[in-house]
Amino acid sequence: MTKKPSLMSKLGAPLLLVSLLAGCASTSGPVTEGGGNVTYGDAKAVETVTNEFGSTDLQMIAETMARSLSQHPSMRGQPLVSVSEVKNKTSEYIDTRSITNSVKNQLMKTGVRFATDASTMDAQTDELMRQNQTGLYKKSTAAKIGNMKGAKYILTGEITSIVKKNSSTKDVYYKFSLLLKNVEEGVDEWMDEKEIRKTSRR
Repeated sequence: MTKKPSLMSKLGAPLLLVSLLAGCASTSGPVTEGGGNVTYGDAKAVETVTNEFGSTDLQMIAETMARSLSQHPSMRGQPLVSVSEVKNKTSEYIDTRSITNSVKNQLMKTGVRFATDASTMDAQTDELMRQNQTGLYKKSTAAKIGNMKGAKYILTGEITSIVKKNSSTKDVYYKFSLLLKNVEEGVDEWMDEKEIRKTSRR
């Protein structure tokens, strides 16, 4: 007479599998790699490792500029905007493109549109040429040359700094300025700036 398997024996394999998967997934502690401990932190947490330009400064600048510009009347109607390279006039390396990309990211969420700028024009024209001159694409699906839209406004800006220090204190003052200009009329429509001061003591 064949003995029917018990309920526990039927559930044993699935329960074991679930337990193993749960054990593999529960890695909430530090991740060890190459002999060191790596922990994930809050990307929005205030960064105070040094008084050089850091992630917190970038986030504050992007949020301030995006909020100010999105509330300006010139942004009504979803105009096309182009972004020029922000000039770094400080004594340290700062990825200004990362700042403007963060500003663009937040503005696009409000409906602002951005036209191809100088930094991406080569990639844009190369793609148009590839679709129209290589013979690889159907003419009916290839992007047409001559249909790019010009921006109504262009964003330009700069970041400057003043550094003061003595034997015990280092004070760094940053000022980030952004300007919106009407391309056709040559009129400055909007401007704002964000000031940041960071002090460290030995």
